[in-house]
Amino acid sequence: MNILNFPNTLTFIRILIIPFFISCLLNEKYFYALILFVIAAMTDLFDGLLARLTNQKTKIGAFLDPLADKILLVTAFIFLNTYDWLPDWILITVISRDFIVVIGWCLLVILIQNKKVEPSLAGKLANALQAILIIYVLFSINFKIEDTIIAYSILFLTAFFTVFSGVQYIYKGYKRLYERVVKYNS
Repeated sequence: MNILNFPNTLTFIRILIIPFFISCLLNEKYFYALILFVIAAMTDLFDGLLARLTNQKTKIGAFLDPLADKILLVTAFIFLNTYDWLPDWILITVISRDFIVVIGWCLLVILIQNKKVEPSLAGKLANALQAILIIYVLFSINFKIEDTIIAYSILFLTAFFTVFSGVQYIYKGYKRLYERVVKYNS
């Protein structure tokens, strides 16, 4: 299978956008940052879907897609928090969930050689809400929108689903580990 298929190309584009996105933020080109982030979010929306629909799934794509998502989202959260456009607690929530998931995955690989990661619906929704929150913040900065009801609604929904999906991933990992231990001891 060709690793430079169209879905993987979209993932590579998302990774390549990240430094340009950061540069736009650092140089106060917030409109361009918004455009680049929306483009990156769209590549995230379509790369996995196209890979499944066109039967072009690859191991490199399965590895790079979630990695590109995490790098993009965490980078955006760090920079938006640095400018005080997002509160510390949402940054800590997002980074903590991702850190716990990665550590859990590493433990499962070490303990039971389970390398397969199955994204949950709650995890996908949390990532989508994180992207929507970032887009909303950048949009608000560019167009001077100060609607706190919408902002807080998106913020708290994002936090809720980020925490919920983290708990769900912990439960799934514990369940896999428990099932493996029971199977091994039988």
